[in-house]
Amino acid sequence: MSAEDVLTVAGRTFTSRLMVGTGKYQDLEQTRQAIEASGAEVVTVAIRRTNIGQNPDEPNLLEVISPDRYTILPNTAGCYTAKDAVRTAMLGRELLDGHNLVKLEVLGDEKTLFPDVLETFHAAEQLIEEGFEVMVYTTDDPVSAKRFEQMGCVAVMPLAAPIGSGLGIRNPHNIHLILESLQVPVLVDAGVGTASDAAVAMELGCDAVLMNTAIAGAQNPVLMASAMKKAVEAGREAYLAGRMPRKAYASASSPMTGLIL
Repeated sequence: MSAEDVLTVAGRTFTSRLMVGTGKYQDLEQTRQAIEASGAEVVTVAIRRTNIGQNPDEPNLLEVISPDRYTILPNTAGCYTAKDAVRTAMLGRELLDGHNLVKLEVLGDEKTLFPDVLETFHAAEQLIEEGFEVMVYTTDDPVSAKRFEQMGCVAVMPLAAPIGSGLGIRNPHNIHLILESLQVPVLVDAGVGTASDAAVAMELGCDAVLMNTAIAGAQNPVLMASAMKKAVEAGREAYLAGRMPRKAYASASSPMTGLIL
């Protein structure tokens, strides 16, 4: 990507617009290889599921994903109440020496893993009061997305489809409405299945894409991570270039004047 075309979140700038998770990999070495291949600069870590120092007798993820190289984004995955999410975010900040950037996720249903938007609002309000910079996972509802921005969230991350489903972007119109309304970065989070999904998200104008299962669940995660990097870059370039208008009928590529008969 161009050095001038950077992503800015809460005053931090990144050249990569792909953010990745750390779950579901075969082992820490595969995690390291995939994240390197993705080119990501932001790596999200589920505090309730991943050891980053809270369990001293277990392998520490930070030994292969160094905070000196990556921006570690602790997340509240697995939380079903605002209280649990706030507690988990506090733990993440403690483990990361006062790191305030957090991905907020409060789930409402174990089957679909859809967010509980009301509980998410409560958690976001508390975390912002505590000085956190909140990147919030939510539904693709434009009204909720706007309210999260208004209350002070630094980025809004609507789902494209249920977490881990790989269904791709099911409602691009709603994503477009959110992009049209918000000034803070909008990231597609959840539902990406393959490289073309990531490209579509970027072509819509999303500021970035966050994914985990699409890479970790691939038959060759390292190769898929490389594909996702290219897809995000291509989608971003296509968005900046501006696609040709759609037409109902054919239009010849070559001019009709001066034909040789």
